[in-house]
Amino acid sequence: MSGPEALSIVIPARNEGVNLVKLLPRLRAEFPQAEIIVVSDGSTDDTVSLCEQNGVRVICHQYSRGNGASIKTGARNASHELLVFMDGDGQHKPEDVHRLLAEMAKGHDMVVGARTAASQASVGRLVANGLYNRLASWITEHTIPDLTSGLRAVRRSRFMQFLYLLPNGFSYPTTITMAFFRAGYSVAYLPIEAGTREGKSHINLLKDGVRFFLIIFKIGTLYSPLKLFLPVSAGFFLTGLGYYLFTFLTMGRFTNMSAVLFMTAVVVFMIGLVSEQVTVLLYKDSE
Repeated sequence: MSGPEALSIVIPARNEGVNLVKLLPRLRAEFPQAEIIVVSDGSTDDTVSLCEQNGVRVICHQYSRGNGASIKTGARNASHELLVFMDGDGQHKPEDVHRLLAEMAKGHDMVVGARTAASQASVGRLVANGLYNRLASWITEHTIPDLTSGLRAVRRSRFMQFLYLLPNGFSYPTTITMAFFRAGYSVAYLPIEAGTREGKSHINLLKDGVRFFLIIFKIGTLYSPLKLFLPVSAGFFLTGLGYYLFTFLTMGRFTNMSAVLFMTAVVVFMIGLVSEQVTVLLYKDSE
């Protein structure tokens, strides 16, 4: 294959038969010559038979390993340099893939479909994603309109460099986005309208809330740890300085609490400094 059809489309799916029955025929009609890979993540519904009916390659996990693990399985088994990842819940439109590929043709290493505010599943996710986007934009000094979008086109050779960094859970988009920016690769965003999924979401806001909260720290440590640790260190130092001034003016002495706060500031700063050097080593093999 050549041109825009020389691509592999990877779809992670766990019991998404109700959505795949509509998505796969549309996708095959839009890209009749493309390699379409559905990674069935321990599905117990009719996912496999639906793939066979639509001439789609299916790879099965014997048990659920996670969305990120499915993405990695799909990437390892893809045949082409141009990869497109899209969710199996029916929220992404096959027509938008053409737009991503057209943008990739301009020389980008990754193009992401950025969901509009109206496309967010709930107010809670809108607020959370807004927080992630602003934090990531501040750390990278690039505008990131949608850090966690699952619709993206990417060059496989670039993507495979960071495969070992990707988690098996739902935060793979965050990880790969930060890795690409850190490596100096070109990342572009296109606005998309995501549809409403049918069936039950596999994300539990209460259960996954803590895990998504940890994404905030992962954002910093993947890109520039010192940019995250330095404000924390400064906070401890200024608190210690303020407490020292208070005790000196009121009691005329330097207290143990001030000493602890100053030492904590130094320790946090040193951890950030070491983490910064470790981060450099993570990206030493990027082109």
